[in-house]
Amino acid sequence: MALFDDLFIRLTSRKVGRDRFGNTYWEARSRKDAYGRPLRRVTYAGVPEASAVPPEWWGWLHHTTDRPLPEDAPRRPWQKEHRPNMTGTREAWRPPGHDAAGGRRQPSPGDYEAWTPGR
Repeated sequence: MALFDDLFIRLTSRKVGRDRFGNTYWEARSRKDAYGRPLRRVTYAGVPEASAVPPEWWGWLHHTTDRPLPEDAPRRPWQKEHRPNMTGTREAWRPPGHDAAGGRRQPSPGDYEAWTPGR
């Protein structure tokens, strides 16, 4: 984040908290959004990446909850730990048959007929 942006946020907002990744969350003292709610911001600990906001803070940041959810609350078995957006990296998910995943897919069930020009 640019130095001026960071300074502006610190001067015009109150610090609400920090998540386990080091991101800091702020609420504007006087600026409001179109609905009359205080603006809420995040300053990222590392690269500014929207997917780096954990779900406990996402709801607060988007005015879904009044307070962030507790980070130490018990997690359900289906809840996964945060992973950054992997699009465009080697770790990105690729479906079976994708060129970058070998290019081989299961044969089609036989009801597919390729289009041929001029037929």
